[in-house]
Amino acid sequence: MDWQEISGNWLIVPDNTMGIVHFLGGAFIGTAPHLTYRWLLEKLAEAGFLVITTPCLNTFDHIAIARDVLNRFETILDRLYYRKIVTNRALPIYGVGHSLGCKLHLLIGSLYEVERGGNILISYNNFPVNRSIPFAEQLQLTPTFNLKFTPSPEETNELIAQDYQVRRNFLIKFRKDTIDQTYDLHPVLQARFPDLVSLQVLPGNHITPINQEINWQIGETFTPIDAIAQWFKQETTKDLQRLKQELILWLNPFDEDRFFL
Repeated sequence: MDWQEISGNWLIVPDNTMGIVHFLGGAFIGTAPHLTYRWLLEKLAEAGFLVITTPCLNTFDHIAIARDVLNRFETILDRLYYRKIVTNRALPIYGVGHSLGCKLHLLIGSLYEVERGGNILISYNNFPVNRSIPFAEQLQLTPTFNLKFTPSPEETNELIAQDYQVRRNFLIKFRKDTIDQTYDLHPVLQARFPDLVSLQVLPGNHITPINQEINWQIGETFTPIDAIAQWFKQETTKDLQRLKQELILWLNPFDEDRFFL
């Protein structure tokens, strides 16, 4: 599909749009989400969602990152309305985040007044620096360095519990994800919005959302290498396919209830 860059965002505009997805990726891999999450985002576009993904540089000030990505997202929305690329201003907007992207959407929903049809939070991660960056503990041995995320994990949880405003939330955890904190986040959101928060545990691991489908071309004769390639493709894409299905089902449970440009 055709990606285009506008105001520091990358987006795909489908022929008939039923909603808008604002996607934020994880630390480091979120600097080029239209490449690292390409397959998954293009499938959302094929399902009828205008996908806007905002690259973000990883810093320790997560509030500053959240403010920056929100400003860029709102700027591109204004341009899409002005250019009449989007003519229906009532289209629902959904935040979709992976890992750090989840925390950014949670901060946006807690610190700013935003209209969202809901948020999808995949592999939520809110660990302190020494769990998020492998060499951080070694750096901390030097008094010059005092590395902490802003807000801290504890401050983030308190902020969400008191001020988070997005009512509908879909949390996704992968079975083999060792750095996921979805189980910690779920009761916080559930206490705030009972019966509007759902949790799904899927096969996969923390990097499942960035997997890409492999197109292996089989020659005139089916060889053992072809067999291995087909098995590898099946094993690496089945978890990604399941994730796609769950996202689309939550975003659009009723095919007839569509909103168009």
